[in-house]
Amino acid sequence: MKRLLLLRHAKSLRDESLSDKARPLNARGRTDAPKMGRYMRAKGYLPDRILCSSAKRTAETWKLLAPELATAPQAKFLDALYLASAGTIMRVIREEGNDASALLVVAHNPGLEDAARSLAGNPSSAEQREFLDHLESKFPTGALAVVQFEIEMWTEIAEGSGRLVDFVRPKHIPS
Repeated sequence: MKRLLLLRHAKSLRDESLSDKARPLNARGRTDAPKMGRYMRAKGYLPDRILCSSAKRTAETWKLLAPELATAPQAKFLDALYLASAGTIMRVIREEGNDASALLVVAHNPGLEDAARSLAGNPSSAEQREFLDHLESKFPTGALAVVQFEIEMWTEIAEGSGRLVDFVRPKHIPS
């Protein structure tokens, strides 16, 4: 079994003087990222490998989230994940996931949301249906989608092959 954690970067600063890739997190983002790390630790969503967009806001999200996990493997920062489409995200997962059982991808919308929707198969419970409904309504900054697969290798991921077992937004996590 494989577990994919798809995390959208936390809320970033809007500053016209900076390039999009250079935008840092804002105050809310700096609060939400560690909160999401605590949630991940409490739920046992501990990644073996991290693939992170090379943008400043994704790197900062990971840097603030990582200390909250029980263990934090070193992240691999990839230009390919910067504003990547769902197809590119899935290609990167297939190529870079290697033997990780739990893989965390920190990236951007709309590609991240599209990848989560594409990979999540039909819900098998009311709870999974609710997670999918929330994901489809909005995948805001700092949100986390958890998709599980009954596969041996990341090269086997395909559209509809996973189960969305959790979807959480930072505002729904108690402080």
